Amino acid sequence: MTTIDKTFDFQEKVLALRGYRQQLLASNIANADTPNYKAVDIDFAKALQMAQSGRAAGGLAKTSPMHLDAAGGSAVAGVKPLYRAAVQPSIDGNTVDTNVEQSQFSENALQYMATLQFINGKIQSTMLALRGGN
Repeated sequence: MTTIDKTFDFQEKVLALRGYRQQLLASNIANADTPNYKAVDIDFAKALQMAQSGRAAGGLAKTSPMHLDAAGGSAVAGVKPLYRAAVQPSIDGNTVDTNVEQSQFSENALQYMATLQFINGKIQSTMLALRGGN
C-alpha cells in the first residue's frame, strides 16, 4: 500500500464515520418529541481507532489482507451507537436535548467539511507533483 493509498484510506474511514455520526445526530433531532426515544451517539475517537486497527464487529481482527471486512466492507462496521447520558430527561422518557444535538450536529458537519477540504488539498498537491509543478 502506497503513502497515497494510506492517506486516502484513513480519510475514507474518517468520512464514513463522520457520515454515520451525522445520521445518528439527525435521527436524534428528528425524534426530539418521540416518547421514550433514547438519544444515541458514537465515541468517534474509539470508533476511528477500531476502524484503523482493522477490528470488526465482535472484536475480530483482520490478520490477512485476504480477509473480508464485516458488513460488506463498510468503515463503520462494528461501530455500535451508545446511549447519550441524559442531561435532563423529559417526563415522557425522551432523552434528546435539542441544544446538545444541534451543537454536536454542527460541529460534526464542520469536521466533515474540513476533512473534505484536506482531501481536496491532497489531491491538488498530488496532481501538481504529477504535472511537474506547472
